[in-house]
Amino acid sequence: MLSLENALVGVIGARIRLQTTHSSRPNIEGTLFTACPLTNLVAVAVPTSPTTPPVHHILPISSIQNFTLISTPPTSNSFASPPTTTPAITSVPSAALRARADAAVARLKEIASKKNKAVGKEAQDLFDGLSRTLPTRWDGNNIVVMDSVVVTAPYRGEDCRAGSGVPVQTLNRVRKVVDNERKRFADRERKVVVPAVPAVPAIPALHTGPRKGG
Repeated sequence: MLSLENALVGVIGARIRLQTTHSSRPNIEGTLFTACPLTNLVAVAVPTSPTTPPVHHILPISSIQNFTLISTPPTSNSFASPPTTTPAITSVPSAALRARADAAVARLKEIASKKNKAVGKEAQDLFDGLSRTLPTRWDGNNIVVMDSVVVTAPYRGEDCRAGSGVPVQTLNRVRKVVDNERKRFADRERKVVVPAVPAVPAIPALHTGPRKGG
């Protein structure tokens, strides 16, 4: 028995009607452009109007329930030109895609380098606050700002140290930013209001003695 794949390969170029399992388009009628047993795909050129190129529908052979041959493919003598227009194939900009992928990987590495799992939340919050306005990176558990000032635990203004040759204005600027960030943390904690727990009303004692006159 001839398989569906081989039957379709034998009528390439013919006009056919396909009955498919797709509920949105159960029937497709057009010229069989190609049928590939290797990919298990078929392409059917469906005309839209006499002045516009046909629309190519590509679907898996497994979705075809059966097909009807409407007209046979043209013979080699009368088949002077392809029955359909081959869609233009554009080149893939591989260099641009590679550049985008490399940029995305670099961005993810940059984000990961700014998170230090070895320090507490307050130190990480301070790092995030500094990095919003100044170039900041981790060096172990120390925060390095502008590659010139090191902030060591417990990460206060007085814990800032500058390397030799660093202007005192740079050190003072970093200390000021550190102190402002820590002040902001303190203000934020003061604004957290702990809701009061309502007092539980006292339960009156039950009188269990004998009733008067009883």
